[in-house]
Amino acid sequence: MTTDGTTPERTTPDRASTRSGPLAGLLVADFSRILAGPYASMLLADLGAEVVKVESPGGDDTRSWMPPVRETDDGTVSTYYLGINRNKRSVALDLKDADDLALAQELAQRADVMLENFRPGGLARFGLDYETVSATNPGVVYASISGFGSGPEGAKLPGYDLIVQAISGLMSLTGSPDGEPYRAGISVFDVMAGMHATIGTLAALNKRHETGRGQHVEVNLMSSALSGLVNQSSAYVASGTVPMRMGNSHPSLFPYEPLPCSDGDLIVTAGNDGQFRKLVGVLGVPELADDPRFRRNEDRTANRAELRPLLVERLATRPKDEWFREIIAAGVPCGPINTIEGGVAFAESVGLEPVVEVGEGAAMVPSVRHPIRLSETPPDYVLPPPRLDEHGAEIRAWLAQPTPPVETEEP
Repeated sequence: MTTDGTTPERTTPDRASTRSGPLAGLLVADFSRILAGPYASMLLADLGAEVVKVESPGGDDTRSWMPPVRETDDGTVSTYYLGINRNKRSVALDLKDADDLALAQELAQRADVMLENFRPGGLARFGLDYETVSATNPGVVYASISGFGSGPEGAKLPGYDLIVQAISGLMSLTGSPDGEPYRAGISVFDVMAGMHATIGTLAALNKRHETGRGQHVEVNLMSSALSGLVNQSSAYVASGTVPMRMGNSHPSLFPYEPLPCSDGDLIVTAGNDGQFRKLVGVLGVPELADDPRFRRNEDRTANRAELRPLLVERLATRPKDEWFREIIAAGVPCGPINTIEGGVAFAESVGLEPVVEVGEGAAMVPSVRHPIRLSETPPDYVLPPPRLDEHGAEIRAWLAQPTPPVETEEP
């Protein structure tokens, strides 16, 4: 291990020279599957890390999660899989096969980062758990993602996002007040856990610059959920208040919800008193800003049943697109309720360039741009999501080559 915490000559030569991102030169051994782990490793890969995606001979589960699909020269491919696996290379290894297991263990020994989401303790029988790997690769940052942690009780529980949405309380907050609970439209806690795993990995890599040693980063969906519930979980732990479903209403702000215009709903928000004054000015009822019932946010929230019909009366006189332009121009946040198609189109209209093309020719895959922009070392997009074992031969050959000994220097 070098004093700056990097491991020399461990990334494959053909890739080490092609990446220029802030994580270029780092090797990530990605033993994860489905969503949280692959999302985390894709974020790292976009920033320059060399990610080797280790799959079972059957492949990542999401390869078969269809529809929708993208048609390719090789047949149909799950768009779910495509959305979280660019910039990686795939090798299929059967950990129950002695030769394949030896290659997996060698990969773990060369890695700067190892990422896995097996059930806690599940990799110990293969000698791929943190204790075993770090004993001979002390610089490894080993990131584990589970459903409910590695404690005696949590480790027994399988972790699926929908289960965590239910158990954490999110579903109790989603839906109409008099209706049934609903799940979010995406696997929101898988995504949060993937981001938290990325943050933890980068924090551990930064510490490694000082100490030369890695550490075990543990993330679980349940903790990510409770953290991600922010004001709602804080309402309970800080005051004992148990939040419940309010449909599209906000417990602490008004207006902050869809309001009907003459041809459909428009999201209208007023996050502070100044924005409310601007809003009612645009609507032609400026006197509402000085009404004692609505002067402060807490007043508007307490008296929302009286204020809402007054706002709706004005909004109902014109189409939502007209109001959108005028309200936005006044500096008050508002927006239409789009489909995903509309969301992508809107992002394009404001210059965000949300879609990137990964790969060339028939192998090109449209993909959603990395969410972080860096002025000096931007993300890049060099590899489309790999076919199962697409890079197996070259990775096996590389792992079979001996690596030079690495000198350890005390910080």
